[in-house]
Amino acid sequence: MTDRKRSMQEPTLLILTALADAPRHGYALSREIVAISEGRVRLRTGTLYGTLERLQAENLIEVFAEERVEGRLRRTYTLTRAGREALQAEVRRLTATAREATRRLKASGAGTAGATA
Repeated sequence: MTDRKRSMQEPTLLILTALADAPRHGYALSREIVAISEGRVRLRTGTLYGTLERLQAENLIEVFAEERVEGRLRRTYTLTRAGREALQAEVRRLTATAREATRRLKASGAGTAGATA
């Protein structure tokens, strides 16, 4: 498994998030990622499937089901226990960072004309 002390790349975070509540196939994952990111992120096919392969190799996701649709193999993916734990760890990391950023902004009187970096 990879070192999860560093932050996840956004495609990884979005895919794991999209799989957190239900198994999904590639096209459904693409649509879910657009919804989760409020339209900000649209993963290209190569990026999506390359990331899915990597996440499988890292044991963060696994194939839940396979079926033939119009002659093509459709794989549905789900989180593994390790994937769920990695996502939970990333959520804790992001939450702590957001909490600290909020604290600092409040302490500095963010939004005032004199606040600069």
